[in-house]
Amino acid sequence: MKNFLKYFGITFLVIFIDQVVKMLVHFQMDFGTPGQIPVFGDWFKLHYTTNPGMAFGMELGTEYGKMLLTSFRLVAMMGIGYYLYYIIKKKNHTVYIICIAMILGGAIGNLIDSVFYGVWLNNAPYNAPTPWFHGQVVDMFYFDIWEGYVPSWIPLWGGSYTALWPIFNVADAAIFIGVAIILVFQSRFFPEKNSDEDQEAKDKAALLTKD
Repeated sequence: MKNFLKYFGITFLVIFIDQVVKMLVHFQMDFGTPGQIPVFGDWFKLHYTTNPGMAFGMELGTEYGKMLLTSFRLVAMMGIGYYLYYIIKKKNHTVYIICIAMILGGAIGNLIDSVFYGVWLNNAPYNAPTPWFHGQVVDMFYFDIWEGYVPSWIPLWGGSYTALWPIFNVADAAIFIGVAIILVFQSRFFPEKNSDEDQEAKDKAALLTKD
């Protein structure tokens, strides 16, 4: 029971910090460039914006696309939550469990925006069929590496004003960090799998040698 409280506590901590930061940004900052706050020179800023769809501002091109996306996130969140419960019970690598807890916290943090912010903050798009499940995700951390108009001959982004680095939030950062650590240290998190693969490679090599 103690381990469940500890790891799910990390999830709730991510959610809490994410929502507090978003509320502070919403109520204390002006939207867009006028309210932008430099933090480190011109390359890292606080910039209040909203994301109406998926990562990088992409959207599903139907009237109910956002509702489908939010519903999918809800199902995914429940799946990640059960998986976290499973690996805690199985006593997997501690850092791996922490990473999954962070990913779950980030997923729930952005899901809260999508489900409730259309009502709580009245930020659903004007043409949304309902404010529920159509809330826009609040973003604020901006690494301003480069921004400007992209030449029209470049596919997808050509002819538009584009920022090189997307604006993100605490939830996005928690998901990114969790996934990055898992990718870098996966050999430590899944030693059994690596041992099985090594043994399989040895068996194949032995067969080739016999031939």
